[in-house]
Amino acid sequence: MEMESDVFDKLDLQLLSALEVNGRASFSRIGAVLGVSDQTVARRYRRLCAEGGLRVVALRDGDALGLDHWTLRLRCVPDSAQAVAEALAKRPDTTWIGLASGGTEIVLGTRPRNAGDRDDLLLGKLPRTPRVLEIRAYQKLHRFFGGPQGWLQKFSALAPEQIEALTPGPVPDPGPARIDPDDEPLLAVLERDGRATYPELQRATGRSESAVKRRLATLIASGAIHLDCEYDTEIVGYPYMAALWLTVAPAALHSVGEALAVHAPIAHVSATAGPTNLTATAVVRNTSDLYDYLSGPLGHLEGVQHVEATPYLRNVKQLTYRPRPR
Repeated sequence: MEMESDVFDKLDLQLLSALEVNGRASFSRIGAVLGVSDQTVARRYRRLCAEGGLRVVALRDGDALGLDHWTLRLRCVPDSAQAVAEALAKRPDTTWIGLASGGTEIVLGTRPRNAGDRDDLLLGKLPRTPRVLEIRAYQKLHRFFGGPQGWLQKFSALAPEQIEALTPGPVPDPGPARIDPDDEPLLAVLERDGRATYPELQRATGRSESAVKRRLATLIASGAIHLDCEYDTEIVGYPYMAALWLTVAPAALHSVGEALAVHAPIAHVSATAGPTNLTATAVVRNTSDLYDYLSGPLGHLEGVQHVEATPYLRNVKQLTYRPRPR
């Protein structure tokens, strides 16, 4: 894959890739790895935030923590999808939301923290929403690609030794992935700003700076949380996204999932229980590229019985919700 942008360049892609490896790496550390000054990194970072929608946040890893993760498809009354999507975007248990199918369908991810939250959404609020005509739910069973594995790695913008230099140091015996009640003040800050300073985290938690550093390092090393980057894919020349719903022969499910995981357009792929047994997100330059992918690498995989592609019109929520100006 190659970056195609008239505004941003290879250094911007390398910076994004560096943040994907280690979202809390200092500007000086990133600069040393990329061979530029920390002032240059800071300036590029601010520009990416202002013009490219860049934001680094901490996410709880539902797979590691044993939390449910669902993908929902909601068919809505015409002209109502935007309002329903914005209401859902304000919920803390929704992870991403897109408008699709000519603006009459909402595709979203939800990660309830307990069975009560799941039932409240799936059995309570959504079925009682008169503007929602149909609900299709897909429960994630296995993640092949996504989460801590970022899509930008498929650009190979960083050399292996650069990735190694940016990767956080090991934590001896971090233990199982878990989040304690005492971690909630720490996560409340990091879920808003994954690059919050240690003094900020210290004030929010009441812990010493050294204790905050140790606990954050343990949470990351154990897999309980990971730092992720939100940005507009258009800045790297890939503005077009589509959800893919695949029906795969059960015996081929794992091999097809593993194959999709290494395909360049695929930003996420999981095995699911629901109307289809594999869901994925493709990020491409245009509709021609999507056609080439569907008829080529994807279409040639043995075991794929049916594919439905749902192009996104617009993202309402990625990792965070930022209301559009009216």
